Amino acid sequence: MIAIQNKNQLIENGGTPLNRKARKLTLESLEAALNAVDPHRIVKSRIHLGDSKLEIDSHTFDLDKYDHVYVVGGGKASGSMAEGLEEVLGNRISKGIVNVPEGNKTKTRIILLHEASHPMPNENGVKGTRRMIEIAEKAEKNDLIICLISGGGSSLMPLPRGDISISDKRLLTDALLKSGANINEINTIRKHISEFKGGWLAKKAYPATILNLILSDVVGDPLDFIASGPTVPDSTTFNDAVGILKKYDLWSKTPESIKEVLLEGERGIIPETPKSNDEVFKKVVNVVVGNSRVACFAATEHLKMAGLNTLLLTATMEGEARQVAVALSSIAHEVSASNNPVTKPAGIIAGGETTVTVTGKGRGGRNQEFALAAALKLKDSDGLVMASLSTDGIDGPTNAAGAIIDGKTIERAKKAGLSPEKFLASNDSFHFFSKLDDLICTGPTGTNVNDIAAIVVL
Repeated sequence: MIAIQNKNQLIENGGTPLNRKARKLTLESLEAALNAVDPHRIVKSRIHLGDSKLEIDSHTFDLDKYDHVYVVGGGKASGSMAEGLEEVLGNRISKGIVNVPEGNKTKTRIILLHEASHPMPNENGVKGTRRMIEIAEKAEKNDLIICLISGGGSSLMPLPRGDISISDKRLLTDALLKSGANINEINTIRKHISEFKGGWLAKKAYPATILNLILSDVVGDPLDFIASGPTVPDSTTFNDAVGILKKYDLWSKTPESIKEVLLEGERGIIPETPKSNDEVFKKVVNVVVGNSRVACFAATEHLKMAGLNTLLLTATMEGEARQVAVALSSIAHEVSASNNPVTKPAGIIAGGETTVTVTGKGRGGRNQEFALAAALKLKDSDGLVMASLSTDGIDGPTNAAGAIIDGKTIERAKKAGLSPEKFLASNDSFHFFSKLDDLICTGPTGTNVNDIAAIVVL
């Protein structure tokens, strides 16, 4: 079970009986969301093996007709996915390698779990990705490759194109993460500077059959953006990638090796990523086994079972974190004042992924910044709580998953001599909430399906 490690302390910080009750409900709903998208459980529940037939949804694969079953992939959840897959298929798996984050705690017997870094790619990631390519290129027509893909795969499965070095890729990744670019824009660039992403894995594995199991961390589940789509056709171009770098004023800061690849791609000197008309994709089956909506439904159902009137507002939340926080705060106020759009006692759930344009020198992640901005709008209330967390348990460059606030958060901050406005201006939400002991801590959860925000109004 995935649990919030400091839940009791976070509940006690509510100060009033009503706030404590609202905090408890909020945190329990987030735990329900996390456990609904546990990758190990999802894989075991979705894949069925009867005799020699592997079944998932409407797809059936007769394993007796394949000479080998290989497993490759990468992402924050891919270790747990591999663990679950091994429990289902056992010795049916010939061999495999999956790139997982450093410190991975899952265990497998056949599939090698190869540690690499995230969010900055490293040479270990390159080594593991090269071994996946070796498996793919060795696979024949009568082989099956099961690809385990989850969020974080873009960083964990690097294979720079041309003369691009891993250090150049790290420089660009850092700049993109701070720019305010969304994940689709970031992955557009990643696909065009990679020999693995953007459909290249499928191209190199052809004519083998590929079953791609995907735990989505991208809003709306666009398959070619989840882990930058190594086994799906790419809908973007080199021109798109250059345009994004110019849009965020990053072109002049982009390493020359990356510029050279992108410009050669624009001129047609090097080939575009594989597109939807490529025959290789006829042998690829893609299945989304879990996503933000699954987590949101679970959180909503938990609050409903607790006796609250509930509303799943959206599973596709996007935008600048502090602006989204203001919008959701206004909805919370409306519920409190007029019982609209849902009657008190109320629980509202929203999932998706916001962005933060970093201008200050502080620490924090999008969920902590979201919570700090919300706290400024929800002050002087009782029984009204908001919390937001990253489902992978790591919010930005911190060891927190997110943060929780109520109507007394700003009052507590002022008594402690803290200026919430200054902390927000310097993008320093981590230190703000750490001083109030209101950071949500789960540790790495082993899953990754965007962010979940919960609002409780009693």
